[in-house]
Amino acid sequence: MQHYLDRICAEHVDVSDGKLADYIPELASVDPNGFALSLSSADGFIYESGDAGLEFTIQSISKPLTYALALDQIGADAVDAKIGVEPSGEAFNEISVDRTTKMPKNPMINAGAIAAVSLIPAATPDKRFALIQDFYSTFAGRRLELDEQVYASEKASGSRNRAIGYMLQSFGVLDDDPNEVLDVYFRQCSLRVTSTDLAKIGATLARGGVNPQTGRRVADAAVVKRTLSVMVTCGMYDDAGDWVSAVGMPAKSGVGGGIVAVLPGELGIGVYSPLLDGKGNSVRGVRVCRSLSEQLGLHFLTVARHSRATLRAVYEPRAGICVYEAHGDLMFSGAEHVVRAADRQRERYEVAILDVSRVDDIDDAARELLSAMGSTLRGEGKAFYLVDPDGIVIRSEPELEVIRFHTVDDAVEEAQVWLDQNRRVSLD
Repeated sequence: MQHYLDRICAEHVDVSDGKLADYIPELASVDPNGFALSLSSADGFIYESGDAGLEFTIQSISKPLTYALALDQIGADAVDAKIGVEPSGEAFNEISVDRTTKMPKNPMINAGAIAAVSLIPAATPDKRFALIQDFYSTFAGRRLELDEQVYASEKASGSRNRAIGYMLQSFGVLDDDPNEVLDVYFRQCSLRVTSTDLAKIGATLARGGVNPQTGRRVADAAVVKRTLSVMVTCGMYDDAGDWVSAVGMPAKSGVGGGIVAVLPGELGIGVYSPLLDGKGNSVRGVRVCRSLSEQLGLHFLTVARHSRATLRAVYEPRAGICVYEAHGDLMFSGAEHVVRAADRQRERYEVAILDVSRVDDIDDAARELLSAMGSTLRGEGKAFYLVDPDGIVIRSEPELEVIRFHTVDDAVEEAQVWLDQNRRVSLD
């Protein structure tokens, strides 16, 4: 799996299209070559590639989190009275509201995000920011800190957002002082994260609000459902249609170069690359997410098939032999689970047998992971057999360099022969 992610990064490492977000002076000075990809499974296992430890500011990826916090704190009806949920079809920083309701069209554009900040109940701006910072940190599983330089830069260059704030006040959307609300907004955008933090945030959303590493419930499942729904339709601004069609995951981008993507029930993805397209999305980040979706079959409309894929049983019919029995549709996430289980337990066996006789379907990403599993085990001097009576995994014997059997009993007998031969060689 690590090689898979490294290969996808290598496919895009030379992409140099786009430009830095120079309208925020501090962001114009970042290294344009920064590039990182992280993936967190729904059970909290982390894969990292590239500059995964590099910190950058969260920027607009903060918007769905503050929206979720507002929903959690005051309820959906109160939030809906101030912020819509319709795609805007406009730039993220457009100075506009819905012509009929006079409300921001959705919480993923600046107008809606500023309104969301104002809905967080607190007596002072500092207390409001503390609630937001704590909420984000619980999602990420670590304390997220403020980048003072970026905060000062955003505050000094934030005239357009001030215009939005005063416009919202004039329409009765903001009840508080716009300057105080905007100060908190600038601070929330300036919290530092890594691509791995974003992957953990995504995995927490994928788990319905439970952080898979800490086990702590961060948000109610209904809040997460509403948040992910708006991320699907509005998270990538006026590029949302292309994103949903090609990538098919709820997502949010930020002008700091980050993207968080969520496959509900399965995983979270965090990508960082600061060169942006004209719509404010990371050029390389979008391409990486598209490659991940295409190569690993991550479009959310296939999630029902993913959820049916599971490791049905793991057992040892004889000493030194371990059988991994899968069923359902074996797509990427199911295959990753099988491979990781076999990797964790590889000290327990000399022969691994994968039984896919109850698997209905399999995709190419799963085939490649299983191929890597077999190659790794053989490289360690172990054996790998496949119980595949219908030939759904391999179309020809040389394809995965693995011996295929029709029943588990046949595979176990051959495994015993292999063990006896190797033990005799060891004694000799």
